[in-house]
Amino acid sequence: MRLLFLGAALAALLSGPASAQSPDKILNASYDISRELFARINEAYVAKNPGKSIDQSHAGSSKQARAILEGLEADVVTFNQVTDIDALVKGGAVSDDWQSEFANNASPYYSLPAFLVREGNPKGIKNWDDLVRDDVKVVFPNPKTSGNARYTYLAATAFAKEKFGDDEEQVKAFVKKLFDNVPVFDTGGRAATTTFVERNIGDVLITFETETRGIAKEFGDDKFDIVVPEMSVLAEFPVAIVDRVVDKRGSRDFAKSYLDFLYSPEGQTIIAENGNRVHDEATAAKFKDQFPQVRLVTVEDVFGGWAKVQEEHFASGALLDEIYGSR
Repeated sequence: MRLLFLGAALAALLSGPASAQSPDKILNASYDISRELFARINEAYVAKNPGKSIDQSHAGSSKQARAILEGLEADVVTFNQVTDIDALVKGGAVSDDWQSEFANNASPYYSLPAFLVREGNPKGIKNWDDLVRDDVKVVFPNPKTSGNARYTYLAATAFAKEKFGDDEEQVKAFVKKLFDNVPVFDTGGRAATTTFVERNIGDVLITFETETRGIAKEFGDDKFDIVVPEMSVLAEFPVAIVDRVVDKRGSRDFAKSYLDFLYSPEGQTIIAENGNRVHDEATAAKFKDQFPQVRLVTVEDVFGGWAKVQEEHFASGALLDEIYGSR
């Protein structure tokens, strides 16, 4: 009887999380327009790590965060907005020191909101104030569901704060006019791209610079022009291990190795080749001529940090609700 008990106990121990081997597959929940980037990243990572595989999930960054809190078992997240990972922290899925686990505040690359216009730029769009003209129709996704669109909102607001000297009413009127010029709000960045490119709606698409470059490359430089405004907001792309999931699955080492790869010279090169700006100095220097100069302001400098942005702009009943609800 004692031997049977010991055998059962040993079997339970060997099958439990403490001794389980790291699984050979993880899930990366990412933002909407990162499909092509992570298809290449995953291929390169697997080539260096035979037997491993990565599944992908793509949607608006905020929508992904909600899905994880509701049960989506993503081992890692590669988002486009800090507040969406903070939501996972509040929900107990990610540790509160996640930004210290990887370099550059856990942001392996960055971009900025930029414009894609029809070939020849028939409306002469050059800067943010051109987007509030009566003759311009603007396409970007719903800021309620898309981190991409929240950066558009922040960049437009930052421009208006400079233009109007922090006059709150004029700033709100400027951003409201921009929203009024949007004929349809899609849920994510890729859907907004489809609206602009395939449905031929709008005069200008606002999206990450990387997406504008990808569209021009895919559909032809003779169909679209890229316009980088003189000023925009630094858009960081934070990554994190989903502690609640990796601890359950025993996949922490795999998850960390995967995110570390984004910081490697090979990973940084793939990221830059896909139109993103990178932190690695040698890689950035190699791609310098492909990225126009732009003055980037930060969420911290203009808005006082992400916690304040969340409270004053994105929380229920805050400024975004005032503007968005009145369009």
